[in-house]
Amino acid sequence: MELKHTIEIWREGQWFLARTAELDFIAQGRTLEEAKANLEEVVRIQIREMKEMGTLEEYLSECGFEVRGDQIVPLREVVGFEKATALIG
Repeated sequence: MELKHTIEIWREGQWFLARTAELDFIAQGRTLEEAKANLEEVVRIQIREMKEMGTLEEYLSECGFEVRGDQIVPLREVVGFEKATALIG
């Protein structure tokens, strides 16, 4: 199966955190590459386990995806991120 998803990456101290917000999965690593690789492993494991349990299509639907043949297709697309400053008080 093929799944296209967005990866957000933060640095927290010595660690990098990688997250796919669409699926709400997160992983960490000591390097950016390690964090991304760890996240991809989390995604593969979670998808495989949900498929075995028979809950994959329901979970993907809740996350805004659908299964079309051999692909997991997003029903909406992330079009950008932006940092903003809010004035409080």
